[in-house]
Amino acid sequence: MPASHHEAPPFDPELAAVLAMFGEALPATMTPDMISPTREAIAAMPPLPDEALARGGTYTVEERRVPGPDGAPDITLLICRPAAASGTVGAIYHIHGAGMVMGNHRMGLDKVLDLAAPLRLAVVSVEYRLAPEHPDPAPVEDCYAGLVWTSRHAAELGIDPGRIVVSGRSAGGGLAAGVALLARDRGGPALFGQLLDYPMLDDRNDTVSSVQIDGIGVWDRTSNQTGWDALLGDRRGGSDVSSYAAPAREADLSGLPPAYIAVGSAEVFRDESVAYASRIWQCGGVAELHVWPGGFHGFEAIAPEAAISRSAIMARADWLRRLLAE
Repeated sequence: MPASHHEAPPFDPELAAVLAMFGEALPATMTPDMISPTREAIAAMPPLPDEALARGGTYTVEERRVPGPDGAPDITLLICRPAAASGTVGAIYHIHGAGMVMGNHRMGLDKVLDLAAPLRLAVVSVEYRLAPEHPDPAPVEDCYAGLVWTSRHAAELGIDPGRIVVSGRSAGGGLAAGVALLARDRGGPALFGQLLDYPMLDDRNDTVSSVQIDGIGVWDRTSNQTGWDALLGDRRGGSDVSSYAAPAREADLSGLPPAYIAVGSAEVFRDESVAYASRIWQCGGVAELHVWPGGFHGFEAIAPEAAISRSAIMARADWLRRLLAE
């Protein structure tokens, strides 16, 4: 009997073993009632200290309070700069993930520095307001305000304003794509690239992959609905959703900086990521797309030693190296 087209692709065997090892500590499904306790669990974990981010004096680390969007509170940027840099350096403007509803600007920053350090790049990580307390457009506008401030103060920071790459994973990838659209449409900072790892792009949650990943893996279709409902409320899935909130809705993907888009074959965001890359090409743009077979959501961060994770980490670094060599 042929398999249903809604049957999910299998997980990579190495990744499946790691997923099984985590068990209930890494649930596939997040419902609204789980947001608060999960935030508390994240808050209870010690954040990455400045000493760890400094990497033995390789980086200087500081936090700055900078103006937020018009009429909104100030935002915090965590700024990590190569300590021995002579002249200006390129920068990764990083936006953290966690479903629009959790996380902070230190979360996962060690992985970003792993990417930045060999290329002597600065890293600027933005703390944005979270849904549901702060629904759209607060998160993406906070992220854009931080980018504008970084670009305007680039000389002071020792950053080359023409070599800023916006980066994010999961919800952070969706926000990074939204920031790239805002920068284009508002005549804002001319971004050098956009690095989108398994980005959260489409509030409609109606692709085949979003149906396939149900109760399995990491961040399934119910989790996705939880995140988008928090961000958009009753507007989710309707006609009144901005493409800055849900970039998959943007009709015109021309005029954007070169994109790197990576996603697993066994995750909710697969089809919207593939479609986004395809539509960038259809608009004459530049995108590099990787679909890692058997990858669940966030696989290379959760299981970095797996063979396919090592390949994914290397591919991301290679793309950035080639981009910066241009």
